[in-house]
Amino acid sequence: MLLPNILLTGTPGVGKTTLGKELASRSGLKYVNVGDLAREGQLYDGYDEEYDCPILDEDRVVDELENQMSEGGVIVDYHGCDFFPERWFHIVFVLKTDNSVLYKRLETRGYNQKKLKDNIQCEIFQVLYEEALESYKEEIVHPLPSNKPEDLEDNINQILKWIEQWVKDHSS
Repeated sequence: MLLPNILLTGTPGVGKTTLGKELASRSGLKYVNVGDLAREGQLYDGYDEEYDCPILDEDRVVDELENQMSEGGVIVDYHGCDFFPERWFHIVFVLKTDNSVLYKRLETRGYNQKKLKDNIQCEIFQVLYEEALESYKEEIVHPLPSNKPEDLEDNINQILKWIEQWVKDHSS
């Protein structure tokens, strides 16, 4: 059976991982957190002192994911999206969170002030939503609210319905 590939993107702290894991468990699709994949495979290209984090080697990540993506049925979770091949994804969901909610989430992660401020600004200016619109066809890019627990359940149900319809539309 043919299954779709889904990209979950958005600023750190918007709930991509929570949504992705729950969606995978309810849909049977495979979940891939790009941050974890990079850590496990050491897919880095240096270290960013200012943000106190490793720099992702995007080419190696794409190489690492290529086979699974061509098979289909993968949910990919990452805060950037402009380096993934456009052909990989059937739909892209950009999670969005109110700044006050996001600030609290990032603060509990222990982000330094610069990282906090830059991520909040990223959300204010909808940087990742714009990046998604520039990287994929507009009709497959969908913003989703991610502020409260009910949003999570609503988003899961909405995406599960989309998956079900996609599978129907693509079965021979």
